[in-house]
Amino acid sequence: MPINIVDLGKMNYREALEIQERLLALRQQNTIGDVLLLVEHPAVLTLGTRGQYENILASEAVLATHGIETFEVNRGGDVTYHGPGQLVGYPIMNLSCCDNDIKTFIWKIEETFIRLLADEFQIEASREDGKYTGVWVGNDKITAIGIAVKRWVTMHGFAFNIATNLEHFKLINPCGITDKGVTSLEVLLAAQSNIGASDNSTAKDELAAQDNFKEQDNSTAKDELAAQDYKASVCVGALKPLVAKYFCEVFGREQRTVEISELLKD
Repeated sequence: MPINIVDLGKMNYREALEIQERLLALRQQNTIGDVLLLVEHPAVLTLGTRGQYENILASEAVLATHGIETFEVNRGGDVTYHGPGQLVGYPIMNLSCCDNDIKTFIWKIEETFIRLLADEFQIEASREDGKYTGVWVGNDKITAIGIAVKRWVTMHGFAFNIATNLEHFKLINPCGITDKGVTSLEVLLAAQSNIGASDNSTAKDELAAQDNFKEQDNSTAKDELAAQDYKASVCVGALKPLVAKYFCEVFGREQRTVEISELLKD
């Protein structure tokens, strides 16, 4: 049975939460199949069932200045941030897909992003087995995960930092963790580009000494144009189909793109 992929576009957190809750009830009744919602939120903080308000470092006045609301939610984990440039996914799925094992379910979500980052961007990511959930590049988290399970059906999900405003994470201790950082795909690709630019500069100097400067200069210009085109494709909209593809592959399922109205029809 395929996973229904629903693109909610940009949507405020409260509205998306209400959609999750409606789909959760329908999935519990077996009225619909498994669903993956993909959405981008305005800036918002969510506090999980084990969350501590002291992990919200900013005052209510500062949060209001940034237009950031706070929601208490029934997922696991502490406080996390959602905002523009971040792809949020909400799997509404029966845990029978993972032999009713929540650890296997979370492992598969982590595996989705580990494979995607390696295959599409040559970025080595990993999980922190037995310590923290999520996907990490070095000491920095790029994908946060927080799940709730109700009558064997999941809700809430993952947040993948693509071109997120990382300054907003300074308003909190993300997931209650104080000894690690956060990163985004945009930051990691910029770092790759800088390394490449340095390598190109060295190569250019060496070839110039061999009277090949013009040829290398043209090559560098082409590389820079290609890099600009590549960076333009790294946005939430461009990453949605890739996330859906890898998610379904890891779960061993086909995907079916649907409108939310089809699933919520009376």
